[in-house]
Amino acid sequence: MKVGIIGATGYGGADLLRLLWQHPEAEEIITYTSSKQDLHIHESYPHLTAMYEQKLEELDAQKVASEVDIVFLATPPGVSSELTALLAQHGAQVIDLSGDLRLEDPDTYTAWYKRPSASSNLLNQAVYGLSEWNQAEIKEADIIANPGCYPTAILLGLAPLIKEGLIDPNSIIIDAKSGTSGAGRTPSLMTHFSEMNENFKAYQVNTHKHIPEIEQVLKSWNDKAGAITFQPHLVPMVRGIMATMYGVSIKPTSEAALRGLYEETYNESRFVRIRPAGSYPATKEVYGSNFCDIGIGYDERTNRITVISVIDNVVKGASGQAIQNWNIMNGWDEATGLNVVPTYP
Repeated sequence: MKVGIIGATGYGGADLLRLLWQHPEAEEIITYTSSKQDLHIHESYPHLTAMYEQKLEELDAQKVASEVDIVFLATPPGVSSELTALLAQHGAQVIDLSGDLRLEDPDTYTAWYKRPSASSNLLNQAVYGLSEWNQAEIKEADIIANPGCYPTAILLGLAPLIKEGLIDPNSIIIDAKSGTSGAGRTPSLMTHFSEMNENFKAYQVNTHKHIPEIEQVLKSWNDKAGAITFQPHLVPMVRGIMATMYGVSIKPTSEAALRGLYEETYNESRFVRIRPAGSYPATKEVYGSNFCDIGIGYDERTNRITVISVIDNVVKGASGQAIQNWNIMNGWDEATGLNVVPTYP
């Protein structure tokens, strides 16, 4: 298939190029831009030198749809909703890595993103691409709303407990940390080296855009689920997310029983790895890969379950999961092009 990437000069787009280079079904990859046409991609990302020699092409949605079979949109919020409608009209598959198509309710999107929502018609066409849980819907979809990075780590970590009704959904507290690449490539005071190095910051307290996305999915799994407490933090590393989740167990249980549930649940999931007793994951252990590693703990004294979930935010949280969804959409092995061993140390 011929692949188009809109937004290739961002971190998510560059990582799509890195991974798609080894994808056997990517016959040709064309990169498009609205502002940097005639720039060679390796001028922006020298690590791609000798892999991609072509220049970035001018963005024209109708032209893009006529040239490629699948379009990955690695664009900022507010851009994808407009482009997706035009691309879908002309028959291209679309995988949107922004948040434009994730929320089902337009009013909720407007309230959290502070901008107009995509049309209800477009939202109804989009399938939420949490690869491990929505495979049947993804297989039939032409438009995928790729999940956010935090929601991917959090939902994979909480799914077995929520779906089986083993945790009080109103007791959930999520404490999450991310590397600075999650903020994108555009420099800011928040991610400036002098501000971030040897520092640790909480940000967007009670206002992060991923809150309604997480709540929407939890509610779809368990109608007793309501509002969550989710607080992200920025740590002085480039890649990685660690989400530590706490919740009260509905009834006394054991760590062994919980681990057994997770192992059974994700037994056939290629990219979810459950840690053995006494072992908990670190972000470096999934660096550069599409894996999500999960560790489970249970405190008999407080009857509280702890789940620790780690991913690479640029891969499993963006480009890798997008390619995993593309594989599922087309009936290929979901690991095609994604058999990358994490980089360590």
